[in-house]
Amino acid sequence: MDSTQSLVAGRKSAILQIIPVMLCFFAMGFVDLVGTASNYVQKDLGLTDSQANLFPSLVFFWFLIFSVPTGMLMNRIGRKKTVLISLGITALSLVVPITGDSYMTMLISFSLLGIGNAIMQTSLNPLVTNLISSDKLASTLTFGQFVKAIASFLAPILAAWGATTYLPTFGLGWRALFVIYAAISFLSISALGATPIEEEQADKASGIKECIKLLGKPFILLCFLGIMSHVGIDVGTNTTAPKIIMERLSLPLEEAGFATSIYFIFRTAGCFMGAFLLRSISPKLFFGFSVVMMFVAMGILFVSESLSALYVGIGMIGFGNSNVFSVIFAQALTSSPDEKNEVSGLMIMGLFGGTVFPLAMGYAADAIGQAGAVAVMTLGVIYLLYYTLKIKRTN
Repeated sequence: MDSTQSLVAGRKSAILQIIPVMLCFFAMGFVDLVGTASNYVQKDLGLTDSQANLFPSLVFFWFLIFSVPTGMLMNRIGRKKTVLISLGITALSLVVPITGDSYMTMLISFSLLGIGNAIMQTSLNPLVTNLISSDKLASTLTFGQFVKAIASFLAPILAAWGATTYLPTFGLGWRALFVIYAAISFLSISALGATPIEEEQADKASGIKECIKLLGKPFILLCFLGIMSHVGIDVGTNTTAPKIIMERLSLPLEEAGFATSIYFIFRTAGCFMGAFLLRSISPKLFFGFSVVMMFVAMGILFVSESLSALYVGIGMIGFGNSNVFSVIFAQALTSSPDEKNEVSGLMIMGLFGGTVFPLAMGYAADAIGQAGAVAVMTLGVIYLLYYTLKIKRTN
């Protein structure tokens, strides 16, 4: 009887720990509002594609700067405290746009959002390893991505609501989105701060040189480039999907912006399914199926002129890209179990792909239209096809 009560108490404690962590994953999804917000800022300020794509590029630029130092910071102060710092910066980034929507204001907001998210993604994913066994890590990270995706697909809906609602938004319009997400950020800080989580102590305090040297391991480098490709496709689709519809069907942004929700709805569904399927299906098989789906979807975006076909292609990319990050991240962590913090920093640094891809896509779109942007994303899909061949059969 005592052992049964102890087991029940243990499960209850684990649930009480994982709920605040999943709320943090929801806050992690706030970074995906950059695609929606950049389209509205582009419309408000009359920017070109290359100018507007500077916003998502700026957000993900900070992953290059802060990811590895965050891995070192975790070794010093712990993962939970590092996540709390990231949530504070994220909350500040969401408060800034309430003061105005000038170009400089939004640059400051997106910079803070990128810094906060870089720190959060570096520290939150390894924090999960303190709560979950390694054989359940990929599926748990995928469930976290499912929670994150809910925040992602709600962003364009909330922005459109703010832009069109007759309810008072105090002149904020689509920027009411920032108020809602700022409130949730403060809730996340309170919930995680009140949750006790036992962490293992780092054996050593690694420097930047030691972290970067891990890229000398061939599989770690492959994972790093895979993360770059994944986030490039993710941010690229988030930003470009409405533009493709506006270019080919001449729909206004408020209607074309629903394409972003389509992407995140299917990405959310894919994360939810992956959280269960990855417990019983080989990550290599599931990953390969997902990437082939994205490759077919890119072909659809190249040639389609109808709204329904474009929605199908966008939805396929969302579903296919939903589990790519979790599989690659879990593969990287389990390949170097004694260097989780350092590996996490390197993998999150790979989110710098969210800077490289949108910039290249912006210039390609200015030159030849949105088909050029799709071509840039297709290069990322082709790399992921190659990476599929290198995935280990078990985590």
